[in-house]
Amino acid sequence: MPKLPTAINLHTASKTLTLTYGDQRYTLPAEFLRVHSPSAEVQGHGKPVLQYGKLNVGLLKVEPAGQYALKLTFDDGHDSGLFTWEYLYELCTRQETLWAEYLADLSKAGKARDPAESVVRLML
Repeated sequence: MPKLPTAINLHTASKTLTLTYGDQRYTLPAEFLRVHSPSAEVQGHGKPVLQYGKLNVGLLKVEPAGQYALKLTFDDGHDSGLFTWEYLYELCTRQETLWAEYLADLSKAGKARDPAESVVRLML
């Protein structure tokens, strides 16, 4: 049985989603949720597609998807991933590790969080 949040709050101004599980509260930035979307577009078919340039992305809408997930609509048009209760809880509890791995992957790929920034490597 997946762990269900006792409260879900969308904060459009701060671009965050807060999930409460009893006395534990987790705040997930829209950028974090966007780059970890469970959609095929992001997860690929067995090979995840690195998302970059999502620093300023926001959340427009949060809707239930049956009894098992949330559908998140982002302001960059992405809305195809269904975030199951299990996956959301994993994102909450592993946020620090997942974010560090994402930043390392960005760096390795020479990509940036800011869509207006490009990373240039000088070979000396």
